[in-house]
Amino acid sequence: MNSPHSFWAIGPGHMAWLREVFPALEFRTAADEELPTALAAAEVYFGWRFEEGWLPLAPHLKWIATPAAGTDHLPARQIAAFGSVLTRSYGFHAQPMAEHAMGMILAFSRGLLASSRLQRTRLWWKDDLAGEFIDLAGATMMIVGCGSIGTHLAGMGRAFDMQVLGVRRTMPHATQNGIEWIPASHWRQALPGADVVVNLLPATPDTAGAFDASTFAAFKPGSVFVNLGRGTTVDHSALLDALESRRLRGVGLDVTDPRPLPRRDRLRRHPRVLLTPKTAVFSHAYMDGAVRFFADNLHSYVSGRPLRGAVDEPIPDRMEGIR
Repeated sequence: MNSPHSFWAIGPGHMAWLREVFPALEFRTAADEELPTALAAAEVYFGWRFEEGWLPLAPHLKWIATPAAGTDHLPARQIAAFGSVLTRSYGFHAQPMAEHAMGMILAFSRGLLASSRLQRTRLWWKDDLAGEFIDLAGATMMIVGCGSIGTHLAGMGRAFDMQVLGVRRTMPHATQNGIEWIPASHWRQALPGADVVVNLLPATPDTAGAFDASTFAAFKPGSVFVNLGRGTTVDHSALLDALESRRLRGVGLDVTDPRPLPRRDRLRRHPRVLLTPKTAVFSHAYMDGAVRFFADNLHSYVSGRPLRGAVDEPIPDRMEGIR
């Protein structure tokens, strides 16, 4: 849980709270260089990363928990073969990621990205922005992979009087934040009606390259595309073609493949691309939420109940069969 950023590092207050809530358990912290040795006595591990080579050093390890929303950076298959449970975390990512997505949408809907670029070379650029905005009120936003983050974003969209389409594999039984639900098998047919498309898909074999040339060809001309999911879900060549043909008005990318993009990559230099370096989850409350999620799961662990976020647990916004 070590990080140069305070909001991604576990602090003394977090440790004191865990020890107070679980007085019968022993909690230990370890610096990076101490970790391989410290794992010898561990039954539960809570950390950002875990290397395959550490497994033989942890004979008593039964559960590995990460505060991250995804586990594609971890040796999940090897952990399962070792006999340990791997869990991800979720829920507390929704607020910062929804804010980030909405910020990117506003950058294009109000011409803010274009204005920031033109202020460097123009004395007055009002006329240049006449074709660089869209009205969000009455516009339609489609959220592909609409789980907890997407549901939170939908509420923000509704606050701007947007219509919201949510795409997911399993349809909820109740209305959430005014979302009109669309099954994963029909989402491409609904693309021509969307002014804004937000991608929140996870990285799976089924979602790789889901946004390809045929998908972008179905987009409404002049629409906005935002990707906060995974870079592997988007064909960047097809994305660039959609930008050049003006099929897309603007693109916001918090994730790319590869990451980072090469310095000479055309997407990095494109005037209608807003690129952020995977900062959508930045939040000063991040570790507070992560520790609470871990503590709830720890209650389940000591009671012998199933753990939330286990890698074999279905992810609500996963899109198997999206192709």
